[in-house]
Amino acid sequence: MTFYGLLRTWFFFTALLFLWATPCGAYCPTNEDVDRTLTLSAPLMQGEDVIHLQKELQALHYYNGPISGFYGAQTHAAVIRFQQEHQLKADGVVDWKTWHTLALQIEAPVTKSEKVPPPTGEIAIIIDTTKRKLTVLSDGKPYKQFNVACGKPSTPSPVGSWRVYNKARNWGTGFGTRWIGLNVPWGSYGIHGTNKPFSIGSYASHGCIRMHNSSVEELYPWVSEGTPVYIIGNPTGVPGRSLPKLVRGDRGSEVYEVQRTLKRLGYYQAELDGIFGGGLETATKKFRQANGLPPDNCVDANMYRAMGL
Repeated sequence: MTFYGLLRTWFFFTALLFLWATPCGAYCPTNEDVDRTLTLSAPLMQGEDVIHLQKELQALHYYNGPISGFYGAQTHAAVIRFQQEHQLKADGVVDWKTWHTLALQIEAPVTKSEKVPPPTGEIAIIIDTTKRKLTVLSDGKPYKQFNVACGKPSTPSPVGSWRVYNKARNWGTGFGTRWIGLNVPWGSYGIHGTNKPFSIGSYASHGCIRMHNSSVEELYPWVSEGTPVYIIGNPTGVPGRSLPKLVRGDRGSEVYEVQRTLKRLGYYQAELDGIFGGGLETATKKFRQANGLPPDNCVDANMYRAMGL
């Protein structure tokens, strides 16, 4: 093998070692909210992020066109006007700086809302995914409440009892100004800011809890590693959505809820980790047999009913 071949091999295994040694809570792209850079192109860029952009520009009186979701000439011209008035490079390219500056302007009413002094008691957080509200508790009593965005039906927020795992400032371009990571075992989830302030109050994220940047900046110093965070609501992420069929290899809030229920009923003995592995497969077979269900290794509608879910 040549010297350059050896060098490439060394870099490859070094990268693998780094990924193996880095816990998913420290960096895991699965649930990352990425800010796409938007620009005028052919064909036109389109998507939900363009809709957010048009709504924000419209609210700030820079855009009066249709909310089409297409990044066309009218949207491009509105972006340039916004950039010119906010000392940004006026090129019509919506990069992180433009997204962030837009968010700050949209958030201005939230930023001006009344701030309260830091709580002095023992802190805990309750996030109600059905109401999209985050409540800070101090010594068990409600102290302050914030509006949030929760996970979309396809990527629900992790219902369960968690703790703060890590904290960071300016974690990444899609996470606003603060990141509060949670110790969810099946993926990287956290409470963070956003450059999509119009999403607050909706089901919009990849599972994380989004807050206005000004809100998460207020919350950030109140919590520390180990602070309890309780996420309540439907494990599927939205009220009224039926539970999906689960098989080995699945992971998420639904799996965690099945594990928790089967453990309470005495069928599952392993760790609650939200991952459908061999232990849960064995417990599923035993439960189905004991409850007169057809022999299978999946969790289906009949098994959910038998478990009372």
